[in-house]
Amino acid sequence: MAQNAPDAYRFYLGRGQHKYISRFGWIFFCGCILCAVVTLLLGIQFWQTYAHEFVLYLKWQDALFCLLNFISIISFGGSILILRFMHALRQGRSGGIVTLEGDTLIVRDLSPENLRSIFWIMNSVFWCFLAVLVGLLPTILFAWTVHIPVVPLAVLATCVALLLSVAGLVASLIAGFFIVVGGIGVASLCRKLGASYRYILSEHTTLRIDNFVLAIIEPGMPEAMLDLNLLNAGDQRQLLSLLYARWQAAEQVWSPSLGDEITLALEEAERGEQCTVLV
Repeated sequence: MAQNAPDAYRFYLGRGQHKYISRFGWIFFCGCILCAVVTLLLGIQFWQTYAHEFVLYLKWQDALFCLLNFISIISFGGSILILRFMHALRQGRSGGIVTLEGDTLIVRDLSPENLRSIFWIMNSVFWCFLAVLVGLLPTILFAWTVHIPVVPLAVLATCVALLLSVAGLVASLIAGFFIVVGGIGVASLCRKLGASYRYILSEHTTLRIDNFVLAIIEPGMPEAMLDLNLLNAGDQRQLLSLLYARWQAAEQVWSPSLGDEITLALEEAERGEQCTVLV
């Protein structure tokens, strides 16, 4: 913790937490780059193994080729999000993750949960694209129905394939819509990932502490979540004490139950500090 002015306090990411998040982030980044390069090279090699004449149905080779390339795109996109977060982590390491200046609270969320969120975003996009391919798989049947020698059986098989293709196309369009919407959301997430937000502690601001996570809600601002475990044990106690003092000075207008929540969090922070001393 650093006190830059009589009424300004800045709290920094704990050394152990910074090492853990940084190591986790770079391992995740290297894994994404490796996956992207491997699938891209496999796609290039596979492209050269079959003919590419134009047909009105999906070939299984094209489906596999698209899957390999989409995995590469997802991995490259995930690595960009990870780099954005690692840049924010570096800024938070030097500029602090919490700043309390009078009635102004500046918070930067650098929790490792951000990296897990990136993984689950990649996972969701992958399964949505797989749903698109599965929906298009019935069109592969047309390549087989044209080779059926019995005409009535060929017509019947073509009609069945057509019905399955229409139903699959609907499913593919729905899954594709989710991919587009998710892509728009990811673009917004990339700008907000690890960004700092400024909140004015007033009667319009709500603060809550649950499971040692500080939540700040202010109309017109995104909700901020600060995991207090990111701070050193001493800084946890200092920040909570300052918030309690501000809360009392403001005549408890932020959140009526905040005092009890801070008291419980202070007890937990003191226990954590005692454990650190014993270790």
